[in-house]
Amino acid sequence: MGRFSIILVLSLSLSLCLFPDTILAQLRQNYYANICPNVEQIVRNEVQKKFQQTFVTVPATIRLFFHDCLVQGCDASVIIQSTANNKAEKDHPDNLSLAGDGFDTVIKAKQAVDRVPGCTDKVSCADILAMATRDVIALSGGPSYAVELGRLDGLRSTASAVNGKLPQPTFNLNQLNSLFAANGLDQTDMIALSAAHTVGFSHCNKFANRIYNFSRQNPVDPTLDKTYATQLQQMCPRVVDPRIAINMDPNTPNKFDNVYYQNLQQGRGLFTSDQVLFTDLRSRPTVNRWAQNSADFQQAFINAITKLGRVGVKTAGNGNIRRDCAAFN
Repeated sequence: MGRFSIILVLSLSLSLCLFPDTILAQLRQNYYANICPNVEQIVRNEVQKKFQQTFVTVPATIRLFFHDCLVQGCDASVIIQSTANNKAEKDHPDNLSLAGDGFDTVIKAKQAVDRVPGCTDKVSCADILAMATRDVIALSGGPSYAVELGRLDGLRSTASAVNGKLPQPTFNLNQLNSLFAANGLDQTDMIALSAAHTVGFSHCNKFANRIYNFSRQNPVDPTLDKTYATQLQQMCPRVVDPRIAINMDPNTPNKFDNVYYQNLQQGRGLFTSDQVLFTDLRSRPTVNRWAQNSADFQQAFINAITKLGRVGVKTAGNGNIRRDCAAFN
């Protein structure tokens, strides 16, 4: 081997050591076929039970997946409980609104999987969260898709890791694009994933700035439909508890569909970060296309959430399979 070849090999080896997170684990469909063959059906059964108990299971599980993947990758670190010595991700202010039904869905599905002989401690919480997310989307009328599996659970979870990693309701298009680009997702992916706001709810304090004291010239955000703004003011009076929950989609709040984009066309996006997708001319054509073409939107969403599921996947050196999703082994 020549001197140049030796230097090249050493350089590549050094790069692999310095940047282990750039090497994705081998995610693939049917990953557990020879490990725990019925895992997807086991998870689906548990998700269906939760879904029948409360629809909140749907948005709670989807948000849990998003908040997990965008912080330090899809590694179930958001499920870890804080201890006396460590304030975990779930206790960061941006995660305090995560509904308990999402955590409960994953934990119960994990317990069901581990009760099956041969499957015990073989399936990661991160993979169960990915499967459960796919299942709640399908149960609420959204697309079904083959989910890639093979993730390991993360070995750390700190509240400080969340800082600056999650989109805020006040974000403009540049801020949204920048945050998603940092995770390998482009503007089209971001607009598709934003449609998760077609289900679930938010609290008044997250959008109060749009309906009260928006500016000296306009007390109400002028990009809001006037009738919708009045409805929001009636549901969220100034003196009422700001934690009151409001449906994100005023038309079909319990259905995962492209009505989200139709709402944006009508000035009925709840957050600034929603409505900006229509008001900004760079993203408006995509909103208009998906508002009219449900099949096109669904395929774009599948592509985007598959890419999201590949973010920060842990390899054997920096992950494992937790026995308890809420605690490290």
